[in-house]
Amino acid sequence: QMLYSVIYCYRGDAMKIIITNGSSTPIYEQIMEAIKDNIRDGVLSENDKLPSVRELSKDLKISILTVKKAYDELENAGFITVRQGLGSFVAPHSKELDREELQKEMERHLSEACNIAKRLEIDMAEFTELAEFIFGDKDYE
Repeated sequence: QMLYSVIYCYRGDAMKIIITNGSSTPIYEQIMEAIKDNIRDGVLSENDKLPSVRELSKDLKISILTVKKAYDELENAGFITVRQGLGSFVAPHSKELDREELQKEMERHLSEACNIAKRLEIDMAEFTELAEFIFGDKDYE
């Protein structure tokens, strides 16, 4: 497995993109997730300019088409905007996108919890009871 990483600086914060060749996750998705993580973590802010497709593909030593696909998907999902002749920028913050991303994260964790429950042979009633307890417990964070 080959690792490629690149770091860009924004207001003193470092945006990191790390690509693992041979991962089961396609490279364009790894780029997308890295950029989304940097937006969520506040490293990238609204209207920050992203590296150009050519620059990122050169720095990561990957195909221009792969980076373009990642940027296109990020634009379609509302994370970035492409301004003709100017480049790609972080899109204005959207509460709806935040909610959708958090819901996806919750679904991933729930799926993981369900898989563990099945391995432990916990039935739905017991699982639901545990979930209700945790959900209602003010001290559980």
